[in-house]
Amino acid sequence: MTGTVQVRIFGTVISTYTRICQIACEEGGLAHEVIPTAARSPANRHPFGKVPVVELDGLELIESVAIVRYIDNAHNAGGLQPVDAAGLAVMDKWIAIANNYLFPLFEHGLVMPWVMHRVAGFPLDGEAINRALPGIGRALGFLEGELAVDGAWTKVGFTLADVFLYPVLRGLELTPQGAAGIAQCDRLVAWLETCRQRPSIIATRWESEP
Repeated sequence: MTGTVQVRIFGTVISTYTRICQIACEEGGLAHEVIPTAARSPANRHPFGKVPVVELDGLELIESVAIVRYIDNAHNAGGLQPVDAAGLAVMDKWIAIANNYLFPLFEHGLVMPWVMHRVAGFPLDGEAINRALPGIGRALGFLEGELAVDGAWTKVGFTLADVFLYPVLRGLELTPQGAAGIAQCDRLVAWLETCRQRPSIIATRWESEP
């Protein structure tokens, strides 16, 4: 978003979690900029060496869940969070699944091997990919099954669950094996396409996206 910068996001430019914070800013109408900062850089102020670190409203915030909740509550009237306890529980469940299970599995099993190959020129770690593929396939089957049963996270509308899940799944989709797996999941494909039409998703596209 253009205009006077209101949010400074310190993180790697292709980071899943940097993009999550960017999407929240777009949804809240906040102008923002990303200051490229590697997790292991001396300039990184996160006490445990993670990214991003975010500056806004005179605050220095870490941990993406806390960051996006603050942005949504302070600048978007909580518009990305259900108003009822049950809806909030659904949202929180899927944020936790994205962070604790899907991201580590996808990131280490497929996304980073391809990033290191495409960006840094390292040989593709086929062994790591092959080890991860069965688990990734099961995870995609779980997501598709949950969407088929009751709509999963989508039944409570576009929420912070989507803000977390979309970059996690999109990163996987940008790998050949991930794209092939997702293509077999009709409901997941439809959800991704719906998200892709949202202005906040369009505005935060990675340079590597076709």
